[in-house]
Amino acid sequence: MSALKKIALAVLLVLQMPTSAGAQRPPSPAQIATYDGLHKAAFEGDLEALKRLILAGSDLEVRDGNGRTPLHVVAYASHEKAVQLLIEAGADANAFDNQKYDIVTIAAVANDLEVLKLALDLGASPSNITSPYEGTALIAAAHLGHHEVVKILTDAGAPPDHINNLNWTALMESVVLGDGGADHLKTARHLLDAGANKNIPDRDGVTPYEHAVNRGYTEMIDLLKQ
Repeated sequence: MSALKKIALAVLLVLQMPTSAGAQRPPSPAQIATYDGLHKAAFEGDLEALKRLILAGSDLEVRDGNGRTPLHVVAYASHEKAVQLLIEAGADANAFDNQKYDIVTIAAVANDLEVLKLALDLGASPSNITSPYEGTALIAAAHLGHHEVVKILTDAGAPPDHINNLNWTALMESVVLGDGGADHLKTARHLLDAGANKNIPDRDGVTPYEHAVNRGYTEMIDLLKQ
């Protein structure tokens, strides 16, 4: 693909992105400095403090300035035991923060397999509609080429053909937002094995295969031709 065509594609992708949307925002250092109670214990992974606060009747769904519960905070901080403790104490495993992210999508974006598997085992849904893009954790993982996450989510029943508000499926994102390399190729293969429909086009009627051809992604082209 020519340099000019690459620039044109990049500009097109930017123009298609909703201006109000944004990437996940983990707690900032300034926010962390204000944390107390469950949020502070959650960020630090302090199990004893969490147990004391839970026994004292602290609100498990208390929110910080970005709508994050303590469970969101432990997911961002990747404290597995604290995730388990909070959910088993009654924390909502499917709660959304202000950006509409849940712990499954947080773990998926972070490529955090341990927290992801634990969350799913404890009742978090792989099918929640998440993010400002009205996507799913599966779409987010496919975008990033997190193929192990994609396999875990599809095995757990995540819908392979959900279409977000960009009119893209997980398979589409593995091509359009991928680099055509090994990780995105494995991602696409897992999606196809899970029954993803390779013929669902974007809003302009362009299929994943056609996008792969336009980008010169040889191995992706071969996979999508099968």
